[in-house]
Amino acid sequence: MSDDRRLAAFAPRPGLLSADPVSDFDAGPPRVSFEFFPPKTPEMEERLWAVIKRLESLGPRFVSVTYGAGGSTRERTHATVRRIRQETALEPAAHLTCVAASRAEIDTVAREYWEAGIRHIVALRGDPPNGPIGGVAPGGDGYAPHPEGYAYAADLVAGLKRVADFEISVAAYPEIHPAARSPDHDLDNLKAKLDAGANRAITQFFFDVDLYLRFRDRAHAAGIRVPIVPGILPVTNFTQLKRMSAGCGASIPAWMASHFDGLDDDPDTRRLVAASLAAEQCRRLQANGVHEFHFYTLNRADLLVAICHLLGVRAPKPAPTA
Repeated sequence: MSDDRRLAAFAPRPGLLSADPVSDFDAGPPRVSFEFFPPKTPEMEERLWAVIKRLESLGPRFVSVTYGAGGSTRERTHATVRRIRQETALEPAAHLTCVAASRAEIDTVAREYWEAGIRHIVALRGDPPNGPIGGVAPGGDGYAPHPEGYAYAADLVAGLKRVADFEISVAAYPEIHPAARSPDHDLDNLKAKLDAGANRAITQFFFDVDLYLRFRDRAHAAGIRVPIVPGILPVTNFTQLKRMSAGCGASIPAWMASHFDGLDDDPDTRRLVAASLAAEQCRRLQANGVHEFHFYTLNRADLLVAICHLLGVRAPKPAPTA
C-alpha cells in the first residue's frame, strides 16, 4: 500500500452532511418565513405566543397568520397580527381572502392594517365555508364569489394595491389547484395575480422535490420572474396529512408512509422523523438553487428550531458576560 493510500485509510471520514450544499455556511443561511394559525381559546393563544417568541430569535423574513375556511377565524387573525406588530420585532403578514366579505369590507380591513403599520398581505381566493371533503374534481370546488366582493385572488391583489402599496404574497400550486381546468390554466392564473401587483408566490406544501423544480421551470419559461418560495410542511401526524392532502390536491409519495409506519403511539420518534424528512427536502431544494423557505408551523416550535438549525438558520449567540 502506498503512503498516500495508507494515510487516506486513517484520515477522518467526512460527516454525513459535510458534502451537502447547506454545510457551506460561507454562502449564508437561507431566508425563512413562518406561518401560524390563529388560536381558538385562551390556552391555545398562550401556547402560540410561546411558539412565536421562540421562533422570533431565528430572525425570519416575516411571519403570517391564516384565516380559517370561509374567513371563520377572521377576528382572531386580525388580533394576532396586530399583537405581533405591537409586541415583537417580527414583520407580520396578514392573510386576506375573497370569501364571505364585500370589497368595501376587505378594503376597510386593509386600510386598518396599513394604519397599524402592517405592510405585508398574503392575498388568497380562500376556501369555501362548506367545501367538499375528500378532494374535488378538476375545474370546481364549490367556490362562489361574494356578489359584492372580489371574485378571485387577482382581483383582490389589484384592490389591495389601490388601497396602499402593500407587499403582497400569493399562492402557487406545483401540482395544480384543485379547481383549475389544466396546468396551463393554473399557471395563467398565477401570472394574473403577479401582473396585478403581487411580489412573490408561496407554494402549497409538497414532498416530491422534482414536482417543485418542474413547476419552477415551467413558470420561468412562461416569463414569471418573481420568487416562487417553496412551502414546507413538517409532518408529525401521517393520518392528518392524508386528510389535508385530499382536500388541497397535494400528493403523498409512496415512500413517506413507510417512514411513519408503526409510530402511531410514539410521538417523540415521529417528531425526529418529521424533522429529518423536512430538512432533507430543504437540502435538496437548496442544492437546486432555492434560498428561501416558507414553513407551515402548525403552531409548533420544536421541529422548526431543529430544521432551521440544520439549514444554518440559528439564533444569535448571547454576548459573553464580563
